[in-house]
Amino acid sequence: MEPGRVEVVDLNFPGLVLQDGPGVNPANVGRQCPHGVILKVVSTNICGSDQHMVRGRTTAPPGLVLGHEITGEVIETGRDVEFVKAGDLVSVPFNIACGRCRSCKERKTGICLNVNPDRPGSAYGYVDMGGWVGGQAEYVMVPYADWNLLRFPDRDQAMAKILDLTMLSDIFPTGFHGCVTAGVGPGSTVYIAGAGPVGLAAAVSAFLLGAAVVIVGDLNTERLAQAASFGCATVDVSLGDIGSQIAEILGEPEVDCAVDAVGFEARGHAPDAAEAPAAVLNTVMEITRAGGSIGIPGLYVTGDPGAADDAAKVGSLSIRIGLGWARSHAFFTGQCPVMKYHRQLMMAILHDRVQIAKAVNAVPIPLGQASDGYRTFDAGAARKYVLDPHGLLGTTERSGRDDMAASRPVTRT
Repeated sequence: MEPGRVEVVDLNFPGLVLQDGPGVNPANVGRQCPHGVILKVVSTNICGSDQHMVRGRTTAPPGLVLGHEITGEVIETGRDVEFVKAGDLVSVPFNIACGRCRSCKERKTGICLNVNPDRPGSAYGYVDMGGWVGGQAEYVMVPYADWNLLRFPDRDQAMAKILDLTMLSDIFPTGFHGCVTAGVGPGSTVYIAGAGPVGLAAAVSAFLLGAAVVIVGDLNTERLAQAASFGCATVDVSLGDIGSQIAEILGEPEVDCAVDAVGFEARGHAPDAAEAPAAVLNTVMEITRAGGSIGIPGLYVTGDPGAADDAAKVGSLSIRIGLGWARSHAFFTGQCPVMKYHRQLMMAILHDRVQIAKAVNAVPIPLGQASDGYRTFDAGAARKYVLDPHGLLGTTERSGRDDMAASRPVTRT
């Protein structure tokens, strides 16, 4: 509703036409979607990227319907939908992609050219992404359904693993993409900056890709403990030089590759340090070996009204590009192209090769408690809140509140 305030309100049932509303690009108003479907939302997650908007760190307008991590059941199909059927249980990539443009044909679905009149790339419920209505709701419309949706092969099997499968819409592929672009492979040593849900998903992904040692760095001790719970080494960046701490783990102060899972709201490496948006990028250059790669799934923006200086307000940061150049680093940025990975990761979940929900400490709560979930997550809870609009995950209003009351938030990073 405004910076610092999230509410659950009644809205009209979605249709297969993009209506005018908060954040909807004028060129998209009235857009017909006979290729779309209506989903009954089974699960929809609160994401750290949503928090940037809620904190007032973007140009998101009041009244924007949030939510880009969506899993649901198809209840209505448009005239032009051929292969997706009512009753299908599906995962929705957070990137909206047409399947027809040059980018989509090159598997770069994060920068589709046809869904956002302002620039390449789009997402549900997100600022400057075309105005497609978000899925933190009971029902949502998904365009280009045959192309975008990932259908789960068996409904009962999927519901038994739904807390894992709900991570396929964003954070699991995003963390995996960060590791793939960083060059993680068998025997790699990997540093992951940030122990939030994306950082933890990246850590799980690094192990899945065969890394020998995964080191997670953060200021938040609760989140570091969560990383350690599934085998990560950890670095508390407030305790001193990160390279020296890595040397205590590896015997040398460098790693083969690194992943920035923090993004533009990074802080300096001290308990009470001020915001320093280039801090993580500069750190990973210092501790990544010459010739190594750095995956950057952490979000960076072109408009940040809450930034500490005028340069950062337009996304201009004091990055030590000379250091990266001298060390021949490769940098990979941008939205994860979810469709490139989500089927393989689904199979890893369904066949018990990975337990992503346990790793990120997924906690389902009713939709009515969304504002509580936002507050607790923003305070630094080592949890990934999953909204349950229809009670299909077994949540109740009381049990969800008891769960959040038991959480002990610490300083966020």
